[in-house]
Amino acid sequence: MERKRESIAVIGAGSWGTALAMVLADNNHEVKLWGHNPEQIKEINEHHINKKYLPDILLPEGITGFASMEEALFGVNTIILAVPTKAIREVIGKISAIRKEPLTVVHVSKGIEPDTLLRISEMIEEEMPANLLASVVVLSGPSHAEEVSLRHPTTVTVSSKNMAAADQVQDLFINNNFRVYTNPDIVGVEIGGALKNIIALAAGITDGLGYGDNAKAALITRGLAEIARLGMKMGASPLTFSGLTGIGDLIVTCTSVHSRNWRAGHLLGKGQNLQEVLDNMGMVVEGVRTTKAAKQLAVKYEVNMPIADALYDVLFNNVNAKDAVDSLMARGKKDEMDDLTNVLDI
Repeated sequence: MERKRESIAVIGAGSWGTALAMVLADNNHEVKLWGHNPEQIKEINEHHINKKYLPDILLPEGITGFASMEEALFGVNTIILAVPTKAIREVIGKISAIRKEPLTVVHVSKGIEPDTLLRISEMIEEEMPANLLASVVVLSGPSHAEEVSLRHPTTVTVSSKNMAAADQVQDLFINNNFRVYTNPDIVGVEIGGALKNIIALAAGITDGLGYGDNAKAALITRGLAEIARLGMKMGASPLTFSGLTGIGDLIVTCTSVHSRNWRAGHLLGKGQNLQEVLDNMGMVVEGVRTTKAAKQLAVKYEVNMPIADALYDVLFNNVNAKDAVDSLMARGKKDEMDDLTNVLDI
């Protein structure tokens, strides 16, 4: 397909930001990849590699690294925001202090802010002056950076309050390896993307305990019911949770060693405590922070979320992982169809 060449800034030179920069460069866009580590940026520019995050991957020459935020933002109308949830406000603040013209912000992180209980798009809207924010678009779905960087087939979803902006972002990214769908349900897309990390942590725990495929299948299925219950109360469409950012993202995150949330849960199941796990991971595990937010959201919206509650106890109340799983299995009997019809409100 013919497409207009654009200059696009990717803010965040971790594995996901770098993989998405590769997709954009493959589509012949000029990509300005910003990172806070000057040595990493030098490595990207001189050797076309990002050894820490995507070892053995040769980056396209269309990617140029920048350690200066001001230089990265110069001449672009669209930015890809690929930083952890906890850094969103700080980074948006820096961008707002530099930028004079409106930007379309495409966020690709998956989380919910504890205490405020805001989705990432809401955090961006709250932090960025309205005159500088053209649109917020979310890109989400079942996608490991490692596989995207190898140009393996991947499908994702983009959503926005402004679907014309979502259509434009779809055009920026879509190619024969990276298929992009649109979905107008931004609430469901963000909730599904954030809460699947909780279920992935739990799935890793059951694997670490040696419980096998039956337990994992149960967690994925019942976890999806929890996500849908909460998402519906927050205004999401139930159909979204049967799509890429629902069951699709759950499958890929709960079943792959590429998933840092699964890996963190696996270490917890093997007996490490939370601080040991986070120290060993060396990267942000979004599901830990999101578990706090999910606990608060469940209370706010009066939604039953037993898996999230059990995981919260393991992470923050020093409950033994095996005891938490046993307590889930010992709950009172229920009818699955009653539960599902309650989710669908039929």
